Amino acid sequence: MAAAGAPDGMEEPGMDTEAETEAPARSLNCVEAEAAAGAAAEDSCAARGSLQPAPAQPPGDSAAQASVSNGEDAGGGAGRELVDLKIIWNKTKHDVKFPLDSTGSELKQKIHSITGLPPAMQKVMYKGLVPEDKTLREIKVTSGAKIMVVGSTINDVLAVNTPKDAAQQDAKAEENKKEPLCRQKQHRKVLDKGKPEDVMPSVKGAQERLPAVPLSGMYNKSGGKVRLTFKLEQDQLWIGTKERTEKLPMGSIKNVVSEPIEGHEDYHMMAFQLGPTEASYYWVYWVPTQYVDAIKDTVLGKWQYF
Repeated sequence: MAAAGAPDGMEEPGMDTEAETEAPARSLNCVEAEAAAGAAAEDSCAARGSLQPAPAQPPGDSAAQASVSNGEDAGGGAGRELVDLKIIWNKTKHDVKFPLDSTGSELKQKIHSITGLPPAMQKVMYKGLVPEDKTLREIKVTSGAKIMVVGSTINDVLAVNTPKDAAQQDAKAEENKKEPLCRQKQHRKVLDKGKPEDVMPSVKGAQERLPAVPLSGMYNKSGGKVRLTFKLEQDQLWIGTKERTEKLPMGSIKNVVSEPIEGHEDYHMMAFQLGPTEASYYWVYWVPTQYVDAIKDTVLGKWQYF
């Protein structure tokens, strides 16, 4: 039977060509494989380089960044001890941090920036009037203290009715022509009882801030003992007797009048006007003279017109 393939020792046509074609192809694939392997290695190195973690931050850097983001007041009060204040004006509360070693004058400037109330028209109270030349530390202001502010803006002052002021001044001048209050019969029956044994000491010719304790040892119109407590945080005057205590908003008191007691000029008789007429006067006798101006300023404010 004839063999289907070529005789032994003879190659079939096309085998050389095919072998020659396949050999270069195998050699080329190896080269390409090596080249591809080298490129992949380079890409892998590059990838590893790009995935290297960023250098670790020094331990203090994050804290520094936090202090910048949260440090709104940084530098504003650096090196100065601050105190938390509640500034109350016109029934509005303002929470403020303020240097403890700042003066009353500087506090007024701060209040001006908050409320628009000019410093010259402010009455600032903390246990009495706050002196402009003393620091908050000197007058023993503590954290959380309530600072009461009384005063009128320029627009309020310009809105005052001038003819009404003139009429009030004329009425006051007419009143001055009357008989001294301490000689009038209604007051003599109280004054003739003499000075109370527990009356508070007086300092003639002096002006002092209100004391931290109530003013006591005084008489009222009926001759009973009376004490005055100034609740600045609540903007109230408490008039206390043995029977009861009247709690009066200071804004409800229309006027405060006073007159030295003849023969005892270091003490005054004083009235608080609680209604529209003089019939509503609440009289208090034997008020130490050094507190008279402080009482009027606290109740009425410096910018009341009477």
